[in-house]
Amino acid sequence: MSTFSRRHVLATGAALGVGALGATTTPAAAAPAGFRGTGGREETRTLDELYRAALTEGGRLVVYAGGDTPTQQDGTKAAFKARFPEIDLTLIVDYSKYHDVRVDNQFATDTLVPDVVQFQTLQDFDRWKQQGRLLHYKPAGFSKVHDAFKDPQGAWVATGAIAFSFLYDTATVGGTTPLTPRDLVDPKWKGRIASAYPHDDDAVLYLYSLYARTYGWDWVAQLATQDVQFGRGSNSPGDAVFGGEKTIGVGTAGSAVSTSPVTFAIGAGHPFMAWGQRTAILAQAKNSTAAKLFLNWQLSTEMQNGSFNGWSVRTDVTPPAGLKPIWEYPNAHVDGFPRFMADRAAVERWKQTFALYFGEVKGDPTPGWLGLHPGV
Repeated sequence: MSTFSRRHVLATGAALGVGALGATTTPAAAAPAGFRGTGGREETRTLDELYRAALTEGGRLVVYAGGDTPTQQDGTKAAFKARFPEIDLTLIVDYSKYHDVRVDNQFATDTLVPDVVQFQTLQDFDRWKQQGRLLHYKPAGFSKVHDAFKDPQGAWVATGAIAFSFLYDTATVGGTTPLTPRDLVDPKWKGRIASAYPHDDDAVLYLYSLYARTYGWDWVAQLATQDVQFGRGSNSPGDAVFGGEKTIGVGTAGSAVSTSPVTFAIGAGHPFMAWGQRTAILAQAKNSTAAKLFLNWQLSTEMQNGSFNGWSVRTDVTPPAGLKPIWEYPNAHVDGFPRFMADRAAVERWKQTFALYFGEVKGDPTPGWLGLHPGV
């Protein structure tokens, strides 16, 4: 903590009052109005022009990104560095539910580290907008982003479309009829299923809540007898399937572009879930031009066409053959997840209910313990 005053952090941290839901007991002081930007027209500068301006500003950028492992964003970092080699990019991955309260603590202790936040905790962006914490900014292409994936004033914009469902080893399952969530309670799959804890990750929690609503609590009770290997990190089910350890992985991201070697289940009539991963520039960002460069690059058609799952947040990017835009799948519940995330009392009830069925969350967080100020 050499960069910050340890005494200042200890003295002010006691007043933070952060609860499990990531909100302070009293609203944080709003940032000065001058930091908010206009939120008016879209960016007109090219990426190269923004790059030069960012270098003039200092050429540094710190991004806090939600994710499961320290290396999960290495591809993003490498691609950014290849395109903009002189920008000193620090990209820190942690569970969104830890990153958001970490940022709240940094607000409270005046020790803010990141310039950009990119999280799954959608409710935080609405709260931070109300507190004046977010720069109102519209990157190039903002008008082409699906309406559900952006704030009208430009306080935040989704830069990636992510879907969670279950996946399975195509060859091992065999047959011509795809598996559905209802099939997961078939006794023949006992001991052959891995899942992320639904009460550890809110996106997995929402997926399981859709299963419970669709198939009933008897289905949940039957799944609890299937000797499911629960783990932390939404990467863990996919790792277990791709690694040959399990046949089925529940509560993980995947791609429906190909069914080899795994099938990512998005069949009509059965629920899965998807959302736009929200990204925002903090109003107090030390490197606001580099942050703008990052958002413009993330939203560029080049990057959106290269998404791992084939889906884009932009309406002018055509998905690969066999896919529709993610918002055209009614069983993806794109509009439902933001409402779910906003009702924190209901989220807590769902978490504790699933803990009764599946037991308490066990294990260390998969990104590790990063402390208060990673990226300093």
